[in-house]
Amino acid sequence: MVRFGILGFGLHAVKRLMPGFQQAKNCCVTALSRRNLGNAQDSARKYGIPFAFGSPAELCSCPEVEAVLVATPNACHFEDVLLALECGKPVLCEKPMAIDAQQCKQMLEAASKAGILLGVAHVFRFAESVIRMRERVQSGQIGKPVFARCEFSYDGVQHPRRWINDPSLAGGGPIADVGVHCIDALRFVLDDEVQSVHACGLSELSDQMESAAALTMKFHRGTLAAVLVSKRVAYRTPLEVVGEAGTLRADDALSVERSVRLELLRKGVVESEEVTNDQAYARQADAFATAMEGKAHFAVPAEEGWRNQLVLDAAYRSLKTGRSEPIPEP
Repeated sequence: MVRFGILGFGLHAVKRLMPGFQQAKNCCVTALSRRNLGNAQDSARKYGIPFAFGSPAELCSCPEVEAVLVATPNACHFEDVLLALECGKPVLCEKPMAIDAQQCKQMLEAASKAGILLGVAHVFRFAESVIRMRERVQSGQIGKPVFARCEFSYDGVQHPRRWINDPSLAGGGPIADVGVHCIDALRFVLDDEVQSVHACGLSELSDQMESAAALTMKFHRGTLAAVLVSKRVAYRTPLEVVGEAGTLRADDALSVERSVRLELLRKGVVESEEVTNDQAYARQADAFATAMEGKAHFAVPAEEGWRNQLVLDAAYRSLKTGRSEPIPEP
C-alpha cells in the first residue's frame, strides 16, 4: 500500500482526489499540507488523515510519505515538484505540469538525474470514455481521422478555486486550465502529435487572462482539430472525431460525474455505448502506485506533460502574434 501526501489540499483534493483514493486498492493518503496549519489539521481530522502540515517542506520530508501528489496552484508546481524530488519522493503533479515548457524541461531533468518517477495527473487518460474512443479510432471503425473537436467550458466567475482568476498563480486562463485536458485527450485518442496551433481569444478589460479561446491545431498525420474553452459559460465537455468512414462522439466525454454515451455514426446508422468515468481518479492513483513498485510504466510520464506544455506555449504565442505557431520537438 503506497502512502501519498497531498501537497495543496484544496477544493480539488476534496472534490476529486479523496473520493478517488477512497476507491483505490493499492494506495492511501497519509498526509496533507495547506498554507494554514490550522486548516490543514481540520482537513486531516475530517478525512482521517494521520499527518497535517503547514508547509510543503514538512510534508515532503515526512518519512511516512512515500509519494507526493502536487495539487497546488499552477505557478507553484515547479518549486513544489523540485522540492519533492530533492527529498527523494516520486511525484504525481497536477496538470498543467508548469507554466512554461522550460520549467517542464527542468523538472524532467531533475527527475531523470535523481532516478525518481515523475508523472502528470492527466486523469482523462484513465477515463473509460476517452480510452474507448481511442480504441475505436485505433481499430479503424471510422477510417482515417479528418477532423477532431474537443471543448471544455465552465463557469469560473464565482468559482471556489479563486486562484484560477489570479494571473500570478494560474499562469493563464482556460487555455491552460482546461484546454490542456482537451489537447492531451486529442493527442491520446489520435495517437499523434500536434504540428502547429493557431489561437484567438476573448478577454474582459479588467481581465489579464483570456476568458474564452478557440484553438485550431494540425496534427502530424494531417488531422485538423479544434479546441474551444471558456470560463464564462455552463459546464460542457464534448469530444468528437470525424473520419473518412464514420464519426465518434460523446457530449460529456470529459466528465466524471455522470455516465457518458458514446455514439458511432456510420452510413446513417448510430450505434451507442454507455460508459462511466467514476473510477478514473482511483485508476490514476493506483497506476502511479503500481509504477512506483516497478510493476508497470505509468501511462502519463513527465514527457507527456512537457509535450502538452509546448502546445500551450505555442497557443499563447499565437494569441499575441495572430499567426499559426509551430510546435518544437522536445
